[in-house]
Amino acid sequence: MLRDDLRTLWTEPRPPDAPARVRRDWALLAAGLAGVALEATLRENVVWRPVAVVFAVWLCLLPLWRRTRPLATVTLAFGSVVLLPVASLVAATREPVGLYTAGAVVLVLVYALPRWGSGREIVLGGAVILAAGTLCVVMDETPVVEKVVGLVFLLLPGVVGAAVRFRGTARERQLEQVRSREREQLARELHDTVAHHVSAMVIIAQAGRVLAGTDPSAAVEALEGVEEEGARTLEEMRAMVAALRDRGVGAELAPPAGVADLERLVRTPGGRLRVDLGLDGELDALPPAVDAAVYRIVQESVTNALRHAVDATELVVRVAAERHTVRVSVRDNGRRTGRGRDGYGLTGLRERATLLGGTLRAGPGTDRGWHVEAELPRARSESGVHSRPRR
Repeated sequence: MLRDDLRTLWTEPRPPDAPARVRRDWALLAAGLAGVALEATLRENVVWRPVAVVFAVWLCLLPLWRRTRPLATVTLAFGSVVLLPVASLVAATREPVGLYTAGAVVLVLVYALPRWGSGREIVLGGAVILAAGTLCVVMDETPVVEKVVGLVFLLLPGVVGAAVRFRGTARERQLEQVRSREREQLARELHDTVAHHVSAMVIIAQAGRVLAGTDPSAAVEALEGVEEEGARTLEEMRAMVAALRDRGVGAELAPPAGVADLERLVRTPGGRLRVDLGLDGELDALPPAVDAAVYRIVQESVTNALRHAVDATELVVRVAAERHTVRVSVRDNGRRTGRGRDGYGLTGLRERATLLGGTLRAGPGTDRGWHVEAELPRARSESGVHSRPRR
């Protein structure tokens, strides 16, 4: 088992989308250089002051590459760290050579190695850190207890970096599971709703072709077009469901909730908020997927408001159908707090809106409360979403 764990660690890739440099990197560099300048100016017992300053400036520059080259930066830094004690040992200096600021910068590199490195880089870099740290501890004349504490303090940022990486990876995995479930649910809803209408369309078209012998040819062509369009749409929906959901899981042919069910949703007894629901425009002939998405957005927003809206008394829900889009707005008048409500439910809704070719935004309001704004296309999109036939 240990061998398998080591093999898994060795083959672990780097975290994806690691930023090369961000604004705080330059702030860290500025703080390091300022610390070097202050320590070199104010500290009196600095041995080999020019060498120590050059060495500290060199270490301050290395963190700029800590995400893209974590192993190289650790190797260069600890290689330089080892040179100074060796040089001071040869020269028999009374005080250790170097600035304290350089030691603080090294801790940043120790943190970055398990946070941004691959498994191979973590193993090799960890060996470099242990070797350099052990060598420095051995050459130091401090008591054993202080040596052990110093080595533990050196390795502590690496433990923190590994914990941060594990937490980020776990959250990304959970978000991907939420997206996958949302895709599967959307596929089921598309299949369940469209299958009813398309199956009836195909049957009617086939019957029309049999009975249209005495009718004008235009009627026959129209029926052929209905049959062809219906069969193609049903085939696409089945292919989409097969690709997005788990094998062996059957779909029950039950129409999902939609705009028509919003009145019942907002009037559910037991809620502590007064919900003001406003429906505007032609909302009776929405595409099935859009109809279900509107309901899900309102449902999730109402649930979040009931759970998280502090001191809220009213929730305003607006659904407006325009010529090409459907807009959904949900706002509460709760008190703004430091913590947001952007959890896994909203992540799934964003995935659904993206699949339909729309957008969803959620965040705190300018004055009070939490706002959810969504815009969904009501026409056919490139992703294969088809409008509900008009009767």
